[in-house]
Order: sequence, then structure tokens, then C-alpha cells
Amino acid sequence: MKCPGQDSRFWQPGAIFEAKCPECGQMVEFFKDESKRRCRACGHMFVNPRMDFGCASYCKFAEQCLGYLPPEILAQREALLKDRVAIEMKKAFKKDFRRIARAMKVARYAEKITLQEGGDPAVAISAAYLRDVGAGAADGEERGATPAREILQRLGAREELIDAVCRIVGHRHDAEAEADTNTRIVHDAELLADLEEHGKEAAADAAAIREGIRRRLLTESARALLDDLPMEA
Repeated sequence: MKCPGQDSRFWQPGAIFEAKCPECGQMVEFFKDESKRRCRACGHMFVNPRMDFGCASYCKFAEQCLGYLPPEILAQREALLKDRVAIEMKKAFKKDFRRIARAMKVARYAEKITLQEGGDPAVAISAAYLRDVGAGAADGEERGATPAREILQRLGAREELIDAVCRIVGHRHDAEAEADTNTRIVHDAELLADLEEHGKEAAADAAAIREGIRRRLLTESARALLDDLPMEA
């Protein structure tokens, strides 16, 4: 079934209009359902100025429907993706509130570290949410990434993003300094989340615990966060 907003049978007057080319000023004719047009005068390709791309920011069929998505919409889709991944994580864990709370903490730290380290928020934060969804799965680490892949595919994420997230989710042992930025971010976010969760239980050994965590951290941003993390009961 075609989206009614894109079906010409429902069009009103003004569905065919002209827009000025931003490069040369020549008038270019648009149909309301065209996402882009090339100017015949100068060859510049530009986006339909009257098109509402609102649904494209979340609909997984947007590219099939519209054929083209502007860069700002692609960025918005991935910004929204992490929020939808959080919802799917909660569905996967159901009433396991302890695991939900831990995933939320890891994602919170991943977001803070990403802002400083220059990682990809959609990859790092999604991996932080999904890291434990496949934990304990049989037949090796890669099998553990399967639930994460299924969730991201269901949400319509890019295949490159899915592969990047699943590499992190399936990498259960400690990351190394040579790992990619997003892997280091999630690794450090998990350490900080664990310290926040269990640090107060061992406040008497706070200094030793903090130093042990510091040696395992891979990013300067996480070390700065560690210094601000209270350990007292």
C-alpha cells in the first residue's frame, strides 16, 4: 500500500510547483513526492524545499519510499536510533530491572565519553545498550551478537552501523588500546558503570579499586570521569 501522502490520487492544487535553484537561480519544476531534482541549467541536485521529511526520521522504509534522504535526515535517524534501541533493550530484559539499570548506566557513560573522544554516538551508545542482551548465549561470542543484530535490523539501522555494533557486542573479553574508538568507549563505560554499581560496597578499599580501574581504562575521558566518581558510602 502506498503512503497516502505520496499517492497522487490524494493530491491537492499546488502539488506541482516551481522552486528556485540555490546555485543559479533557475526555476525548477517539482512534483510534491519528489525528494530531489537536478537543475537543467547548471546541473545542481537539490532537495525538494516543500517536502516533509518528518516520517523519514524514524520510518525504516523511508529510503524505499522516497529514494533519497538528505544528510540532515540521516543524522536525525541515527540520533533517534539510540532511544529506540533503549526501548528494545528494556523489552528484551523484561522485568530484570538490575540488568536494565546497568545497561542504562553503561549507555550514560558511553555518551559522556563519546562527546570527548569523537566516537560515533549511534554505534557506541547502541552497543552499550545491547552489550548484555546476548550475554551468556551458547556457541561462542558471535552467537551473542545475534539478538543485537536482530534488534537493529528490525529498527532499520544501516548495515554498516549494525556490523559495527555487533563487533562490539560480540567482543566479550577486554578491549585493547589498539581497538577502534567505539570499542574503547564501550569498554571504559562498562568499567565505570561497574565501579558505580559496586564501589560503595567496598568503600574501605576505594583507593586500590580506583587505581585498578584506572590501569584498565583506555581513554583519557574515562579517566577524568573516574576522578569525579564518588566512592564513599
